Amino acid sequence: MRSGGQGSTLRYCVVGGGISGLVAAHRIRSALGDGADITVFDPADRLGGVLRTEKLAGVPVDIGAEAFIARRPEVPALLAELGLADRQIGTTGVQTTIYSQARLHPLPAGTFNGIPTSAATMAGLVDEATCAQIAAEPDRPLRWRPGADPALGALVADRFGEQVVARSVDPLVTGVYAGSAAGIGTRSAVPTLAAALDAGATSVTEAVRRVMPGAGAGPVFGAIADGYQVLLDELVVRTGARWVQAPVCRIIAEGSGWNLADDTGQTWQADAVVLAVPAPQAAALLGDPAPQAASAAARIRVASAAVLAMAVGAATPFPSQSGVLVATGESLRAKAITLSTRKWGGRGDAELVRMSFGRFGDDIARATSDHDLQAWAVEDLATVFGITVDPVDVLVHRWIDALPQYAPGHGELVAEIRADMPPTLAIAGNFLDGVGVPACVAAAGRAAAAVVAATA
Repeated sequence: MRSGGQGSTLRYCVVGGGISGLVAAHRIRSALGDGADITVFDPADRLGGVLRTEKLAGVPVDIGAEAFIARRPEVPALLAELGLADRQIGTTGVQTTIYSQARLHPLPAGTFNGIPTSAATMAGLVDEATCAQIAAEPDRPLRWRPGADPALGALVADRFGEQVVARSVDPLVTGVYAGSAAGIGTRSAVPTLAAALDAGATSVTEAVRRVMPGAGAGPVFGAIADGYQVLLDELVVRTGARWVQAPVCRIIAEGSGWNLADDTGQTWQADAVVLAVPAPQAAALLGDPAPQAASAAARIRVASAAVLAMAVGAATPFPSQSGVLVATGESLRAKAITLSTRKWGGRGDAELVRMSFGRFGDDIARATSDHDLQAWAVEDLATVFGITVDPVDVLVHRWIDALPQYAPGHGELVAEIRADMPPTLAIAGNFLDGVGVPACVAAAGRAAAAVVAATA
């Protein structure tokens, strides 16, 4: 631990101005007040990263992440801390559906991340042979090694059958990671399930029943009235940080601190650095200060996605549901459809719809034109709902390499990254402990606390 001395100002550089970087800067400011000089580097046209609020038909809509897990405490606590608790909203309570076998099915009740608690929960979505396999699962011997992290798809397919993976688990996993259950580790996708198996559950069915939320658990998802921009704006004000609208291209040790170079050729000195950029950029920047961490970060694969937000006429006869998750192997181009007006309540004089395109391994987000994405969206809505829409306003945003894939063993990879970090260099971001906003808030707080402890 170093001391800046009485009256001195410590210099902190935060590389990345998404929610992770802004929360880290806010936590540093909260800990040190005027004793910190904070600089945030981000080349985008605005701060916020994958949180981005735009106007669609005159209404603020989020065209990056749109919601957070309300049952986790991080975001509600942050909103309360910032005086924004009254801006948190919940869903209307209408249910979502799964598009499978070219038709809509209710999202099965009595499932946890798509994993069933009984054969009855899957009736109509899978065939009779699969239902029989589900019913027999509790009586089959289970080989589970505590600490194991198999691919979620392999575990579920072995215990319940491939149809459960394709039609129930994959639609949810794809919505979160833009990947498939075949490439996501069980401990990352369903950590409480893995913990229940570690604790001695004798079947996956028993483990799922142990971790199912109780009846009084409250709504799953929350959002912010008028969009995430409300939170971002408040964080920017609270940090009091200098924003350098340029990427950092090099970080090297200099004395007891760090020297950073941005791509304009300017150099910056810092007592400590928080690196809050996606995994590929983190791997490139860590090459000099933490080569083992850089190597580990480079092994995290990423996916790209495109979000199309559309406003259509207020009289459009969409059903009373929050949206559609798409099973593996279906003909739709979109991987998910959100009927935003139905999910969050009426906003303005139009029906608002969000559609997501792009999965791990494809180039849809990079290579498909806005015109083609809109045409696909209109076609998919006609296929799913039998409705032909004429958009009155459309927004498209592409999130390139923004969605990390939490492969089996991801936790060990993250531990390897953190173990190689010097005390005054910390990491944050959605490639560490979870892709959602709550996990990013938690990781950013951890990073800020680390560099403050190492310097103040």
